[in-house]
Amino acid sequence: MALQQKEIQHTIDLLDPYLQNKLLPFWLKSIDHEKGGFLSYFDRDGNPTGKTDKTLICQLRMIFTFASAHRAGYGSGEYLQAAKQGVEFAIDHFWDKQYGGWYWIADRNGKILHDSKVMYGQSFGVYAMSEYALASGDPLGKEYANRSFDIIQRNAAEASSGGYWEMFKRDWSLKPGGAYGGDRKTFDVHMHLMEAFTTLYELTGNVVHQRKLEEMIRLLTGKMLFPEHKTGIAQFDVDWTPLPAILFRDVWGSDRDTNTGERPLDNTNYGHNIEFLWLLTHALNILQQDTQPYKETLRKMADQAFEYGVDWEHGGIFVEGPNKGPATQRLKEFWQQAEAWVGFLEACLVLEDDKYWSAFKQVFEFIWDHGINHEVGEWYALLERDGRVKWDYLGHEWKINYHTVRATIQTLKRLRQLSEK
Repeated sequence: MALQQKEIQHTIDLLDPYLQNKLLPFWLKSIDHEKGGFLSYFDRDGNPTGKTDKTLICQLRMIFTFASAHRAGYGSGEYLQAAKQGVEFAIDHFWDKQYGGWYWIADRNGKILHDSKVMYGQSFGVYAMSEYALASGDPLGKEYANRSFDIIQRNAAEASSGGYWEMFKRDWSLKPGGAYGGDRKTFDVHMHLMEAFTTLYELTGNVVHQRKLEEMIRLLTGKMLFPEHKTGIAQFDVDWTPLPAILFRDVWGSDRDTNTGERPLDNTNYGHNIEFLWLLTHALNILQQDTQPYKETLRKMADQAFEYGVDWEHGGIFVEGPNKGPATQRLKEFWQQAEAWVGFLEACLVLEDDKYWSAFKQVFEFIWDHGINHEVGEWYALLERDGRVKWDYLGHEWKINYHTVRATIQTLKRLRQLSEK
């Protein structure tokens, strides 16, 4: 890595002032000083669009992000205050006082518009409240992190084969199958449960939380990866039989239909894989467990993204494709680029292979040159393969600061670790 020391320092010199002077301050404007919580709809110039609905994902992710920024040492308390008012709004309006758990969508005032219990959102209840408690010491955060965890165990655990059901009505009865998702388990949700349980265990040291985190790691690495390629399989039935992925009625991102109804079974998402790589190593570090037994999995996962996911012509990382062969979705989504920053640097550190630095550079430079509105601070939502902006908004009902801020903080952390090595 000696040859890259100047490049590493140059990247730090770019990213640190960008994070502190542009990216984090931009998101302070999201605080809804009138109603509480956060607004999330911003156009390409960073101006509010006028739409004000509040999704559970955005509210909880905002809490997590501001709390994590404070815990990482940024700001002078303003980010913790932002998180605190977000916690109060979320508990007052999104927490179901009758059945427990978090509602899915509210209006600006906090009136519930969609009362489903979606496990993706419940996982962020654990994650955000745990991070807030770690950042603040506020017992309210720890209380609702524990409540969120307990309600998941009581209502969503699938006893016959392990893991969790994901799509519920308000009273925690399962939704129908198919497009309503009541008969499927997903790699995405279980990965986010792993990151949530990691932070919860970091907070509490509770042996039950430890066991559930270890269970998530066993399921993800033992049931939810293609055995040969060690890449993520998107969806499963109750007994972990892989299923071709379909879109659900209740979405948590700007999913684009493939016009086929379902994706091929031999299909994997590069962004999820590279995100899982660093979240897994982080979980093992919190558990104080050796990464060595997972090195083959980590290397195969990193190498598949390196070979097929990275766009070596234009830069950036593609969306998804088969395990062996060119990507089939070749646009560049903001969140996958963000996770690739962290994941490839983590591969440099854990796998001790400089080749992943070239992948990091390929993605970093693409986003730095094309994906960031540097005047305003935040990233565009979606780019064409060559870097032209396709979706130009900076914030919407499922896109806020979670991936971009978290990735920048975690990237800087790993760049400094590489520099020290």
